Amino acid sequence: MKKVFLIISLVTLSTAVFAQVKKTSSATISFDATTPKDALPKADNKTVVGEVNTKSGQVGFEAIVKNFAFSNAMIQDHFNGEKWLNSAKFPTFTFVGKITDLSKVKFDKAGTYSVTVAGELTVRDVTKPLTTTVTFEVKDGSLKATTSFSIKLADYGITGAPIEAGKIATEPAITVSAELK
Repeated sequence: MKKVFLIISLVTLSTAVFAQVKKTSSATISFDATTPKDALPKADNKTVVGEVNTKSGQVGFEAIVKNFAFSNAMIQDHFNGEKWLNSAKFPTFTFVGKITDLSKVKFDKAGTYSVTVAGELTVRDVTKPLTTTVTFEVKDGSLKATTSFSIKLADYGITGAPIEAGKIATEPAITVSAELK
């Protein structure tokens, strides 16, 4: 009995120690394009998949465009429409990057670590470099990651009358929050 317990303990411990990839399928991306003229263009997507490789520093996230939920159905239709995100033709946003200063994060030690992540964001099949500061919180075997940044809609081919009229921010704020295990 002691041997069985010892073997199970060693297997469990080695799995935890060697677990290099932390994953989630319920990260949240908040999109806020509000302006003084319109407070409604903001949405959340709570079904974002992501992963962080704690050994290599590779980071990746993917969001389904149609899963962004707006409080106003008309704005949601515009967001998914051909002139905006065209979710029928371009169904996902993706980010692929790497922690540039990986040695600053102790994934095996409880604490909060702020580091730079550099990579590429793809929206509507347009890929642009993106560098942002990410805060990692290591606690009780889980990893929480948060970041905020903005993008220029025009850089991704997103234009139109509501933007020109000041009803939609030209540089919406984007916040990502993920708990990875």
